[in-house]
Amino acid sequence: MTIQAAPPPTQQIELEIGGMTCASCANRIERKLNKLEGVVATVNYATEKARVSLDAAAPVDPDVLVAAVESAGYTARLPQPRAADGAAISGAEADEADPVAPLRRRLLVSLALTVPVVALAMVPAWQFTYWQWLSLTLAAPVVVWGAWPFHRAAWTNLRHGAATMDTLVSVGTLAAFGWSLVALFAGTAGEPGMTHPFSLAIERTDGLGNIYLEAAAGVTTFILAGRYFEARSKRRAGAALRALLELGAKEVSVLRGDEEVRIPTDDLRVDDVFVVRPGEKVATDGVVVEGTSAVDASMLTGESVPVEVGPGDAVTGATVNAGGRLVVRATRVGSETRLAQMARLVEDAQNGKAQAQRLADRISGIFVPVVIALSGATLGFWLGAGAGTAAAFTAAVAVLIIACPCALGLATPTALMVGTGRGAQLGILIKGPEVLESTRRVDTVVLDKTGTVTTGQMTLVDVVAATGEDADEVARLAGALEHASEHPIARAIADGARQRVGGLPVPEDFANVPGLGVQGIVDGHAVLVGRPQLLADWSQYLTDELTAATQLAEAHGQTAVAVGWDGRARGVLVVSDVVKPTSAEAIAQLRRLGLSPVLLTGDNEAVARSVAAQVGIPDGPDSVIAEVLPEDKVDVVRRLQEQGRVVAMVGDGVNDAAALAQADLGLSMGTGTDVAIEASDLTLVRGDLRAAADAIRLSRRTLGTIKGNLFWAFAYNVAAIPLAVAGLLNPMLAGAAMAFSSVFVVSNSLRLRRFAPLADERQREGAGR
Repeated sequence: MTIQAAPPPTQQIELEIGGMTCASCANRIERKLNKLEGVVATVNYATEKARVSLDAAAPVDPDVLVAAVESAGYTARLPQPRAADGAAISGAEADEADPVAPLRRRLLVSLALTVPVVALAMVPAWQFTYWQWLSLTLAAPVVVWGAWPFHRAAWTNLRHGAATMDTLVSVGTLAAFGWSLVALFAGTAGEPGMTHPFSLAIERTDGLGNIYLEAAAGVTTFILAGRYFEARSKRRAGAALRALLELGAKEVSVLRGDEEVRIPTDDLRVDDVFVVRPGEKVATDGVVVEGTSAVDASMLTGESVPVEVGPGDAVTGATVNAGGRLVVRATRVGSETRLAQMARLVEDAQNGKAQAQRLADRISGIFVPVVIALSGATLGFWLGAGAGTAAAFTAAVAVLIIACPCALGLATPTALMVGTGRGAQLGILIKGPEVLESTRRVDTVVLDKTGTVTTGQMTLVDVVAATGEDADEVARLAGALEHASEHPIARAIADGARQRVGGLPVPEDFANVPGLGVQGIVDGHAVLVGRPQLLADWSQYLTDELTAATQLAEAHGQTAVAVGWDGRARGVLVVSDVVKPTSAEAIAQLRRLGLSPVLLTGDNEAVARSVAAQVGIPDGPDSVIAEVLPEDKVDVVRRLQEQGRVVAMVGDGVNDAAALAQADLGLSMGTGTDVAIEASDLTLVRGDLRAAADAIRLSRRTLGTIKGNLFWAFAYNVAAIPLAVAGLLNPMLAGAAMAFSSVFVVSNSLRLRRFAPLADERQREGAGR
């Protein structure tokens, strides 16, 4: 057997990138960083961040990374300090309430100047004597000042021997404006009586009697509008993550002796005890030490029903105390909290790249030089064909403008940002973009029984009293005696009895009988609770009806506990790990998605078959796999894969981690262990199996949106470039179409914000009926 060496440890650094204007910029920065030894970098245009993995054995100074980005003509900034809730602290960001405000001002001024220029060109009746000089006066500020960001970026790229979308825009608008200047000052376009009828196609005239001021100003304004709406949409796409980061409480009341001291949440430490009043947010993850209340966790889990908590129960930071006063001891603070971990998972997913995006980036990287060459070829072709200088020039400019690859660069990351953000709002955390491809191919879902399909906790489900006995009295005396035991079945009986009859008496002379049960005195009665053998040892035999109840419970995979006192068997308590109320609905949803469910458990066959029947898993040779040891779960997943199945695994325990990692798609219940969550691809924050179906639906919907975006982005260029080359497209309309394509792609991605869980959709349908 060959032993493979473990991969070298890596260090992760995130850089905030400035100055990117299209996907080719991101591609260029990525290539620059990856040339550094020991560096593996991914640059995301939509999030404007670079995620860099460094070889821990030979780390690269972060300042070297910044210098590499700056040498490519862009800006880079190292990560900012993070607050306890995971949000970055940045004075500049805090001061700038609206980061798109400068772009909006530039757009509004340009729009006001461009409208009369276009109107004069389109309506010959408005073309008064020397109207062309007014057009020049209005268009000049638009082309120079309005388009300045494009010119500046194009010059920066030129100094570094590169070309991007800004190069296309800058060259196109300056060419149109420069031609117009020459025509006005050196040609005949500035003479009185000059007319300029607007045409969708190029004008096949020669000489210097034509001006293109409306094209230069219009293209600039349309692209500014596209940039503005793109920037707004990108902020909306990332709104879910920002909202998640801002959920945490900012201040907290900590108990210092007998006093309450108000401190910033950042100053909390593990084991600090703090107070949560009604209506306040829980400051950090902790355990309730005093008080009872209902906690609203909908902001983190998507679950609308508040959860009752009391002493000993865990609470999560950023949830809202909807009831009484709670005193909580902090167990996790800062970056270790559930909220911070969720934010980190979402951010990592948004900064990653799907395979489709990598293809689009490679295309964008060579697209701009190809377009410039194509524009030059178009100019040469029309000149050679004798169409005239003006016609050739117009076609060449239209090619430059229409071919900008913005939509390609935005197609994948915007959909990923919105999809993962919406998932976080619903308590579904997608670990990375590559997960999306897995959800499309999955055809089998393996469900761990305990803690996933069932509650994972023993519960008192029935009390069968012998003829003439009171069931409540049976539960009361048995519950009182079992309350003194720490066995899981004993706790289930005690809790069930307390819920059924209220308070329980205190037993005397309690004794544990190893392997059989417990005995003691309760309210003057000598009580036995345990196996039928324990009662038989004291000549207390089950009646026929109690024996039948015991056999029926065991046939359904449940545990029967006999109860007797004062020389006679009095009843049977039925204890079971009950199925979650939503599991049957979840299985039905998974089957409607085309998945074949498989129940996996270490329990015996009878228990497994009973649970499978309750939740609607059809009977079949591989639909129920029972009596599996924890270490053998991964072998079951591997065997299903060898049969040609693409397997998703849903689990929640440490013993599920290996199987989750082996599966093609691992889904961990957020109520489970950190090991299982780390090994999974999707994390379901709430312990509701219906979230598994919603997670697969959301992932597939996100993948479908990405593919739709890429199709339209490619189709737009495939259809529009030939029109421009053929001289059938006015440069100004080309600019409008290019801007629209980017806005369309982002707007299409934003539709994912309306994704709703199946349960919500059914509620709306029911209300509609």
